[in-house]
Amino acid sequence: LILLTAKAMTTTTNAPPIVYTIAGSDSGGGAGIQADLHAIRSMNCHGCSAITCLTAQNSVAVTAVHAPPASFLTEQLDALYDDMPPNAVK
Repeated sequence: LILLTAKAMTTTTNAPPIVYTIAGSDSGGGAGIQADLHAIRSMNCHGCSAITCLTAQNSVAVTAVHAPPASFLTEQLDALYDDMPPNAVK
């Protein structure tokens, strides 16, 4: 899902486009926030993340999942938006 925001569209700088990713964290690095940030960077964009859950995992198994309160997701997004509004959201 890509969403362009009006606030970001009015920004005129030479800074790379800001892309938010909203996903879980994969401690093994193969998926989730970690993979999203890698892909965003490969497109010459600046990635920002809002984490929905934390996992303890490796390439073989997920051994634990921690989900912070939903209100914390809102706090992450509000903090980012105040300073770095997105050009796109994944």
